[in-house]
Amino acid sequence: MNRYLSEIIGTFFLVFNGCGAVAVNNITGGTIGHLGISLVFGFTVMVMIYSVGNISGAHLNPAVSLGFFLVKKLKWQDTLLYILSQFCGALGAGFVLIMLFPQANTIGVTQPADNLWVALMMEVILTMLLMFVILNVSTGHMEKGIMAGVAVGGTVALAALFGGPVSGASMNPARSLGPAIATLNLNHLWIYFIGPVLGVIIASPFCKWIQGKECCREDSE
Repeated sequence: MNRYLSEIIGTFFLVFNGCGAVAVNNITGGTIGHLGISLVFGFTVMVMIYSVGNISGAHLNPAVSLGFFLVKKLKWQDTLLYILSQFCGALGAGFVLIMLFPQANTIGVTQPADNLWVALMMEVILTMLLMFVILNVSTGHMEKGIMAGVAVGGTVALAALFGGPVSGASMNPARSLGPAIATLNLNHLWIYFIGPVLGVIIASPFCKWIQGKECCREDSE
């Protein structure tokens, strides 16, 4: 049970901090900026990995849990419960944000900038990158260790920096669903489900091909 609670709390703070930064940036005339918002997402992922990575693995993302399932590092029952927990955390954060910042024009709802197919491909490629990094720095299905938080958090920040203006750089169905449900803005939500799922499906074999038996290695202890 503590694993699922960790995923609820971790995903809540990911959405609350990251999308909260978007809302605060909006109502304060851009004081945080795109760079700041990207760093908030990345730093939140990093600190959550160091906080609960040893408990649940700090997936914080249904696509990541699906990726671990595809490489047979997570049972299907756990995968479903992880995903449910992540959606609960994201939805909770979305409703808290809409209560705190009703004056904000946005609380971080992910939307494509222009071309839907470009946005979809951006989500596929960015999620592929994220899952590739996660698989290569994880132990089993656990994102934990001295450098795992830096590597994964840095990847999230990097992706947000250049992908944010194109697709929102969600890479995370829960992160997109929470604000969308809270604001009843479901436009183009399909992009942020299909894109990340395709990304992890593509990324999953690469770790095995490159790392061999070292991919998602189990603890030696």
